[in-house]
Amino acid sequence: MAFPIHRMRRLRTTPTIRRMVRQTQLSKNDLILPLFVRPGNRVRHPIPSMPGQHQMSVDVAADECAEIEAMGIPAVILFGIPETKDAVGHSSWGDQGIVQQALRAIKQRCKQLLVITDVCLCEYTDHGHCGMVAERRDGVKDVDNDSTLILLARQAVSHAQSGADVVAPSDMMDGRVAAIRAELDKAELRDVPIMAYAAKYASGFYGPFRDAAESPPQFGDRRTYQMDPANADEALREVELDIAEGADMVMVKPAINYLDVLWRVKQRFGLPTAAYHVSGEFAMLEAAAANGWIDRKTCAIEATTAIKRAGADMILTYYAKDLAKWIDEGI
Repeated sequence: MAFPIHRMRRLRTTPTIRRMVRQTQLSKNDLILPLFVRPGNRVRHPIPSMPGQHQMSVDVAADECAEIEAMGIPAVILFGIPETKDAVGHSSWGDQGIVQQALRAIKQRCKQLLVITDVCLCEYTDHGHCGMVAERRDGVKDVDNDSTLILLARQAVSHAQSGADVVAPSDMMDGRVAAIRAELDKAELRDVPIMAYAAKYASGFYGPFRDAAESPPQFGDRRTYQMDPANADEALREVELDIAEGADMVMVKPAINYLDVLWRVKQRFGLPTAAYHVSGEFAMLEAAAANGWIDRKTCAIEATTAIKRAGADMILTYYAKDLAKWIDEGI
């Protein structure tokens, strides 16, 4: 008796049938665009290591957000570049801080756009670390975890009072979600969700971002508080702690090199899960495309589809505007 040969290729013969049987579908609702805001007027300063990305003054960022909202992209995340920096990042929680100004301007223009703010001190400190620096007993300078919590909570409250829809602590201090949640609740901001950078690795792929945010560490590195790239089980413990402390959403960063971690986090906890397609991942694709080694559109879609396939409900990506256009074109 002859058995029929099952031909997988039958479901790949035309673009229409491929779209109809496609398991993972990218949507505009998946997208969050990172924006870098700096002082000035009509400033749109290119970031050399991130082609097509810019540092923007508040007025330009507000214009950009109006365009983003019109494109159907649902959310942005703001990173601030202050006029002055100091040892503790005072400008991060001031009413006239750069992110606070941007929030008010954007929320005045954009009624539907979800505006998330990055909560960290690295962009605001003159040493470039994510918290207050103190000297340990062995004489080594390092970030003081517990002193930093007070400042992170102050920053988060200031952002929320200025109009942030979601606050996203990226510092990786132990206990920061609980500290932020307590202060938000005390300030009667109970409805403001926390998107915790729950599994953030000490990655080599952040280089272009540090140029964009002008925040490279002035000494040492961030390995005492960001995660060791070799550890996956530890990521699950980090995520579990943040959820227990009150995180409403969690994030894995970077995305592409940590798809296994992203998958495990989503499968284990089921919470709304974000992944950050970081600057280095973006820059590598851009460089390869500029040299003609890869097709930019094909590879950008493939990379972000992989992130969604691994479990991300939200993707922070510098390709958000491109992806929105390509989705409209019927990718």
